Amino acid sequence: MFSFLGDFIRSAGQAVDVILLDEDGLDAPRRYRVRPGQVLGLTTGISLVVGLLLLLFVVATPVRGLFPGLATEEMKNEARLNSLRLSALEDSLSAQEAYLTHIRDLMMGRVEPGQDAPALDNPDTGGLVAAEGDPVSADWEDHQQPAIALGSLPIESGLVLPAAAGPQAALGAPRFPVLPPIEGLATRGFDPRIGHYALDIAANEGTVVRSISAGYVVMADWTHDGGYTIAVQHAGGYLSVYKHNERLLKRAGDRVASREPISMSGNTGEITTGPHLHFELWRDGLAQDPSAYLLTL
Repeated sequence: MFSFLGDFIRSAGQAVDVILLDEDGLDAPRRYRVRPGQVLGLTTGISLVVGLLLLLFVVATPVRGLFPGLATEEMKNEARLNSLRLSALEDSLSAQEAYLTHIRDLMMGRVEPGQDAPALDNPDTGGLVAAEGDPVSADWEDHQQPAIALGSLPIESGLVLPAAAGPQAALGAPRFPVLPPIEGLATRGFDPRIGHYALDIAANEGTVVRSISAGYVVMADWTHDGGYTIAVQHAGGYLSVYKHNERLLKRAGDRVASREPISMSGNTGEITTGPHLHFELWRDGLAQDPSAYLLTL
């Protein structure tokens, strides 16, 4: 076979006769005159066309993600988001495991007197431990706590803020501290250094989310990162934001009372580590640490 191909290639510049004979010799031989140069050129052309089609298929279809260096920007963003989700989930699980271990030791009598439970929240970050490797926010210092002077927040009577002038005055000023917007377990806290301006509260999907105070719904829509999101404007320059909801119960422009249901918690949006409520509290454009305004979780 190889000797035939060698002779065929060496005769590329002239015409040759190819005779086909049956193995048993019963049929008459068949003779074909061919030019090896043309056959080789045709074969090379077909190979190039097939190779080009395969290259276009790889570049223009999701198959490109299987090859290093050819992933689309969307795939790269998805990989980055998955990395953030994994880091946040590992952090949450680690904090909860330490807390549950302490509770187990407490029940078994293995806790030394005076030993405190491992705090879920990190006093240096104003909330739960943040995932390592998260990107640093460029303007995190603007939201260092307290972002405004809060003074003391006596739990017994609550802090009455000055009433706002204009239409919002009818709402009444929020009284802090308030009950959490949802019943659940805090899993990640406020950390402006990595752009996490919220308190994450783990809860089963479909759990009722309540407005922390009276106000007007200024936004109720789907967002790429936060899924179904609703925001309520309160008197005194306060804005509360609730993300990753399964369903919204209010529309923009609706007036809501304090503790009125506004949504059902879920796990929607691109940046989420499981069913939870991402709760933000802002005042006059500055993020506040929600845990400083809540009674308990």
